[in-house]
Amino acid sequence: MSIDEGLQAYIQETTELLDQAEDTLLSLEDNPTDEALINELFRAVHTIKGASGLFGYDDVVAFTHEAESVMGQVREGKLTICSELLSLFLKCRDHIGTLVQHALSGEAELDADTQATGKVLMDELCAYLGHEPSSTSASSDAAATASEEAAEAGPNQVESDTWHISLRFGPDVLRNGMDPLSFFRYLETVGDIVNLTTLDDAMPVAEDMDAESCYLGFEIDLRSDTDKETIEGVFEFVQDDCEIHILSPNTSITQYAKLIEELPEENLRIGEILTMSGALTARELKEALDTQTAAIEDQEAEGDEEQIVPPLGQVVVEQQVVAPKVVEAALQKQQKVKETKSLESQAVRVNANKLGDLINLVGELVIASAHSQVMAIQTTSSEMLESVENMSRLVEEIRDNALGLRMVQIGETFNRYRRVVRELSKDVGKDIELSISGGDTELDKTVVERITDPLMHLVRNSIDHGIESPEVRAANGKPAKSTISLNAFHESGSIIIEVIDDGGGLPRDVILAKAIERGLVSPDQALTDQEVFHLIFEPGFSTAEKVTNISGRGVGMDVVRKNIDALRGLIDVSSTPGEGTKFSVRLPLTLAIIDGFQVRVGDSTYIIPLAMVEECTELDEASSKETEGSNYINLRGELLPFVKLGELFSLDHSSTKNTTHATHRDNIVVVQFGSQRAGLVVDELLGEYQTVIKPLGDVFQHLKGFSGATILGSGEVAMIVDVPGLIEQVTRFSTMHSKSSINHDKSVPLH
Repeated sequence: MSIDEGLQAYIQETTELLDQAEDTLLSLEDNPTDEALINELFRAVHTIKGASGLFGYDDVVAFTHEAESVMGQVREGKLTICSELLSLFLKCRDHIGTLVQHALSGEAELDADTQATGKVLMDELCAYLGHEPSSTSASSDAAATASEEAAEAGPNQVESDTWHISLRFGPDVLRNGMDPLSFFRYLETVGDIVNLTTLDDAMPVAEDMDAESCYLGFEIDLRSDTDKETIEGVFEFVQDDCEIHILSPNTSITQYAKLIEELPEENLRIGEILTMSGALTARELKEALDTQTAAIEDQEAEGDEEQIVPPLGQVVVEQQVVAPKVVEAALQKQQKVKETKSLESQAVRVNANKLGDLINLVGELVIASAHSQVMAIQTTSSEMLESVENMSRLVEEIRDNALGLRMVQIGETFNRYRRVVRELSKDVGKDIELSISGGDTELDKTVVERITDPLMHLVRNSIDHGIESPEVRAANGKPAKSTISLNAFHESGSIIIEVIDDGGGLPRDVILAKAIERGLVSPDQALTDQEVFHLIFEPGFSTAEKVTNISGRGVGMDVVRKNIDALRGLIDVSSTPGEGTKFSVRLPLTLAIIDGFQVRVGDSTYIIPLAMVEECTELDEASSKETEGSNYINLRGELLPFVKLGELFSLDHSSTKNTTHATHRDNIVVVQFGSQRAGLVVDELLGEYQTVIKPLGDVFQHLKGFSGATILGSGEVAMIVDVPGLIEQVTRFSTMHSKSSINHDKSVPLH
């Protein structure tokens, strides 16, 4: 791995670990005594420290070490998680992220604000540790702790009169001018090395070996009367380039179990794990293996066909050389490695840009496949047609699998708002709980990235405007704790994301009055609740009486709608006074390739998203006469609004009718978006078509009724119909038509 690749891996791993740490901290707020969460937090911070040490990021290592020490106190039960400590850890997590970004920037000095923040946090951390930031009493405390553990007696100890040192040098230790052998010589000045085991599990094959890299680890038994601080001092100059664990003589079983859990080697046998951790000596391991061999020989001598070999863990426990809990920890280590290996074998990291390139190539493959199909039809060769059909089927499978690679769960994005809700609710003095459902719902990674900010605006708006103050809630008989819900689910080939609060609802009269004041609507204009609520998405619109650090400037909601429109999505809002407000965002699953339904109007071809097509029906001559002067059709007893695409897009489709006047029948494609249905009248139905979406350029952004374009197999460009926009227009036009007797037979063209 090159330095650039290593740095890229460090950036990616650190980012993931920081996100994991935040999620863990927020989970700890609800489960402050969960040992698994505490251990997960400790491991994340410890890994960041170790990785930063390998790259020489001393500022990150120094601060993370203090944070890790306090987390260690929590892990050992000496501190308990409370709201104040949790807030401190969250601030530390942010500061570590800032330090990492600074280290990556290559700047020599931290800016004044970062230094000031670091000093404040360091003082708070050291207060929990009970020492001054510059003092060395932390090491003394650690030595005292080790001495206390060594002084304990009873069955909760592993009897050993030697120190056990588990040492793993980092790959850059040689490049940094350190000689591992010199540390062993120095170690012999403080005691006698009675056993030293060299581990070469990380050693690559000869052709992949780097002569400047260190691949070795060591397990050392040291007999000495010194203290732990002195032994740590031996490795002072290499602590940032290695992982080291020191167990004192007669260490408690829990410490051995902890060391076993943190062993970096994999695919180890029980005997190797126990020996490497120092719980079992080489002599004791040999005796246990001899016992196993003797048991097998006895069974063979007795003529037993089915030989039962006693497990090594059982043997060492029966021989009373290892405590059962230590063996249990070794077995758990084995199982954990197996599970990790299983997960690693199922996943591989891929650069997002490479994935995007793959999707683009698949799109071109879809277009090329369609062209091959057109050419095959022209040849009238049955063998060619069959071959192309098989190829098209395979291309469709490749398309679906390629798109699936870029599908991610929305839950990770939802979890980011947990901290936003926690901190903003404290700022505004409200008790708000975030409820998440449908986190496993998947959609395109590109859509997820671009919807994050709009959702953030909606959540912040609910906190500031939607949720009432505790006093108002109490006066209205509502519970003091309010709830903001984030829900996601699939519907009609789209994904629906809901942001719901149980606040006071939108003030209809206030919104309408503000809109009249700004000239957005006239005083005598009759608006439905839906139309009034949608006024909050107008640029600069705000009903806030004062500007806060959260909202009130009229900036945000218009950006929300603009960003959602750019994703070919739709946002809807509903509200009930005194009960709350719900924002519903409907988004496409992907922005790249969709299944389409191809239709022809006049000489032009259009694509309708197949997921929105409900059915197709013929508009016969009798039905056509009934619809004259009206934009409704009776579809099996139900009134269905419709629009003629030829008239809507001002197309001349007389040529089609003239050439096929004897057999021509208009067709209606019934489409549905959400709860609304409408009919699109077309000349001809051409069938399903895999559609590669090409965005409209800036020159064509003013075109209404279209959400994009695609290239057909013939090379012709076909426009993709904007079904949500057309349904909204048809529904609004139908409502206006039903309220008046005005003849709207001639529609106004959209372009």
